[in-house]
Amino acid sequence: MESTENPGTGGSVWEQLAPGVARRRMPHLDVTIGLVVGSDGVLLVDTASTPAEGEELRGQVEALTGRTVTHIVLTHGHFDHVFGTAAFPGAEVYGEHSLAGYLTREREALRESAVGHGTDPGQAGQAARELVLPTRPVAGATEIDLGERRVRLVHPGTGHTGHDLVVVVPGATPSDPTVVFCGDLVEESGEPQAGEDADPAHWPGTLDALLALGGETGRYVPGHGAVVDARYVRAQRDALAERFGTAD
Repeated sequence: MESTENPGTGGSVWEQLAPGVARRRMPHLDVTIGLVVGSDGVLLVDTASTPAEGEELRGQVEALTGRTVTHIVLTHGHFDHVFGTAAFPGAEVYGEHSLAGYLTREREALRESAVGHGTDPGQAGQAARELVLPTRPVAGATEIDLGERRVRLVHPGTGHTGHDLVVVVPGATPSDPTVVFCGDLVEESGEPQAGEDADPAHWPGTLDALLALGGETGRYVPGHGAVVDARYVRAQRDALAERFGTAD
């Protein structure tokens, strides 16, 4: 799987992070979408901000891999990470075990948030009506076998939300880096966002747990922005502790 230019998407590319592992930064809100390809399955990390973006992603992944998406992991429930899920019928959808309840309660609030962030109102309304709940709840951690590629899903703790879920992709060979899709526990293109559903007191400790999963040589993929290293995550952990008054 090579990095490819995507015609008609403002020059956006699928960036290869390791063999069989890639990501794309969406033009709207700079949301990261992850992709992991095994011999038996294709996993997508998050589904973008609208049904139209989900359809676009589905077509791109099928063109890139020659296969359909079989597994989706939702890193958390904010609209820009879940509103494209309906474009992938038949895929198994994984989320932290409390995510389904959050999406059910917050459906209208998510639609309003999408419109407030510049999403087309028609697309936001359609996404809210078609909102897909996880079919595979994750309590703590689980593993997915994609065929010659195992992926770990871990709830490392609370932080950006109470239901953050990260995707840990060990290297296919000893020389390949571990890739960690962090969701919005880590952000690079702006300051981490802490809304009403955030848990600031525990966020720094959750980043410590995240660092333990990826290690010093891991490649950490933020929910928004460029891929970062362990040093960056540690610095963001310290900045969050200072920001929220939780530093030792």
